[in-house]
This record gives sequence, structure tokens and C-alpha cells, in this order.
Amino acid sequence: MTSSRPLYWRPMPAVPRFASALNQSVPAARPGEFRPLVLGPLSVWPPVVLAPMAGVTNYPFRSLCRAFGAGLYVSEMITARGFLEGNARTQLLASSRPDERPRSVQIYGSDPAVVREMARRLAGEGVHHVDINFGCPAPKITRHGGGSAIPVKPRLMARLVGAAVRGAGGVPVTVKVRKGIHDGLLTYLDAGRVAEAEGAAAIGLHARTAAQLYAGDADWSAIAALKAAVRIPVLGNGDVWECWDALRMLRATGCDGVIVGRGCLRRPWLFAELAAVFGGREPAPEPRLGAIAAIMRDHAERLMAFFGAARGIRQMRKWCLWYTSGFRGAAQLRADLIRIESLDEMLRLLARLDPDEPFPPGALRQSRSKGAHTQEVRLPDGYLAARDDDSPPPLEDVAGWDAALAGG
Repeated sequence: MTSSRPLYWRPMPAVPRFASALNQSVPAARPGEFRPLVLGPLSVWPPVVLAPMAGVTNYPFRSLCRAFGAGLYVSEMITARGFLEGNARTQLLASSRPDERPRSVQIYGSDPAVVREMARRLAGEGVHHVDINFGCPAPKITRHGGGSAIPVKPRLMARLVGAAVRGAGGVPVTVKVRKGIHDGLLTYLDAGRVAEAEGAAAIGLHARTAAQLYAGDADWSAIAALKAAVRIPVLGNGDVWECWDALRMLRATGCDGVIVGRGCLRRPWLFAELAAVFGGREPAPEPRLGAIAAIMRDHAERLMAFFGAARGIRQMRKWCLWYTSGFRGAAQLRADLIRIESLDEMLRLLARLDPDEPFPPGALRQSRSKGAHTQEVRLPDGYLAARDDDSPPPLEDVAGWDAALAGG
């Protein structure tokens, strides 16, 4: 596959802006207003990063997003121990294709020796960027002292970041964190200082706590505070639903780039819109349902080519629901779309809908994957009493953790 814009994407004449009320008057970028995101030898323009998302940012989806616009597209989180022990699923999700440049992999690990070897192995395979996840809020992970629990122990985090940087050689290593465990235990500023001291090329902040999960509004003021506290680049993550949100975030916080997560799940063409507004242009109008059906076909074919026909079309089921939600008649097809067994079956179902129907305005800022609930974060007994401890958590259950981190 090439990085050229898909054939189903066509520039359209200017029309009134399709945007939420929040973004109707946000201006496009002025010439020279923003700079490329610099991560070691990498220069990323526009300064946009696809967030690693479990069960989502596999190679097929990354390649689809890349077809719409430039940026940095990160793999879903890969467990370091599972990769090194040859877990087949982990190896597949960490894999790529020659056309993926730059290639970016996010890793998870809690043992410095394992993380160092993982970074060394990836650098040897030609990976161009390694990100370390210190923000996973999954109870299965935090109750063992992993994920978003690690920044609670800054000395352990320092060992892990330093190990990855040494293992990666000249390949830039970044870290991703949340604000902290909950509002009473914020760790992001200390995490930023640790990342900088240990040689990380940048730090990304999902501006919510682990207890928040994906509920409520992201706290962009925390992104600004982190930017003021460190000298390395800061990437902001949270509530970038529209291309205009990215501009507002950079202008409000001074951060160096944005991480796009849930906003692109049903709208991979968001990356074309981001390229437009960072280039000072109004984006093209939203595609109508017929054009979205063509994108869905492309997405399904990429999944089937990568995972195999049967597994790929099963993975497409959730995407069918996300892409079509909000269109007239789609709710009646939901039970059938979630059970599709072939590409032809998917296309026959989509043919029942009106191809000329415009994209529903109410879907612009609508989450398609995560609920609005919060949680009480589970930590190991006595974990908070030993925050200076730099010893790794107990050995991971590779098979179980890989399943949890990979969405299933």
C-alpha cells in the first residue's frame, strides 16, 4: 500500500464549516504558527500522533489513517515480555510492512532488563520510535503495580525509562502517562522530570487520572503545567474530537503536539482534516454515507489481508457499528452487522442505507468505544507505603496480560 490519498477521497468546494458550536470560529493555523514535532532524528508534520489503542491501532488501521495524512502512527501496546518470549499474538501486533515509515511501537513492561532488551530488539528491526506506556488504567495491570501505577514510584519509572533509552540507542524513546491515580495522587509533573532526566525524547500526557478512565473533560491545564515544568517536548492527549480541537489545545497549552485517540475511531479522515488546518486551510466537507461505505470496504480488506479473511472480518464487526452509528436505518442493521462473516455480507447490509445521507452532526464529538464510568484504582497491598522502592512488580502473566492489553 502507498501513502497516497485514497481514490474515494475527493476535494470539495468550500461550504459552511461542518463543526461543533465550540469550533465554529476557530481559525486555521497561520503560516509559521506551529512547528514540526521533533523526536530525536524524527521531524513530524503536522505535529499529530495517533494514540496507541488496544484492539484498534493495528497495522491495517494505521495504514488507513496514514493514507489520509502525515503524522506519527503508534502501534497498540505490546508487552515486552510477551514479545521476547515469542507470543504469537504479540509478535503479530508488533509487526509492520515495508511501507510504514516512520514505524512506531508502544511497549509495556515493568522489568528494566526486559524493557531494555525489547527496545534493543525493536531498534535492530528498524523501528524508528519507541513509546513506553505508563498510563494503562486496567485493573488487571494496576493491581500488580504496573501501568499507571508505575509513576507512583518515580525511581522505578526512572530505571525503566533509562533502560529503554540505553537499549534503543539512537532511536527516540518517549513515554505516555496520565495525570495520576486520582485527584489526590497526581504524579504527572514528577513523571515529566523523570522522563527528561533519563533521556526521553518527549512525554505524552492523557489529561485524565486513572480513576477517571475516559469520563469527564480532559484537563488541558495539566498539559500546560507539564509544558512549563519540563524542557522536552510535551504531547497533549484528551478530547481531540475535531481538527479544530488540536489547534485549540496547542494554543491553550503551548504543547508541542497532539495525540489523537477516540476522535478518529469512526473518522480516520480526521487526519486529512488535521493536515488541512495545520496547513492553514479549511478541511473538505465530511464524506457522505456512500463514501464512508467505500472507506469501510477498504478498512475490511486491509484487516483481512493482515489477519486472514475470517479473523479480519470478525475484527471489522465493531468498526461497522462505529462507522454507521447515527445514520438513519443503521440501528436496525446493528444485530446483523455484529455477526457478519464475509465482506460481501457487509456490503449487502450497507447497500440498504442511503448513500447520499450526510454525516450526522451529533456524531462529531461522540465516543464510540469507551463508556463514561469511573473506577477505584486497584493497587497492590502496601504499594503507597513504599513509593521509593525501585524493584519491579512480580513477574507478569504473559498470556493473560497480553489478552487484557490487546482488547480481549
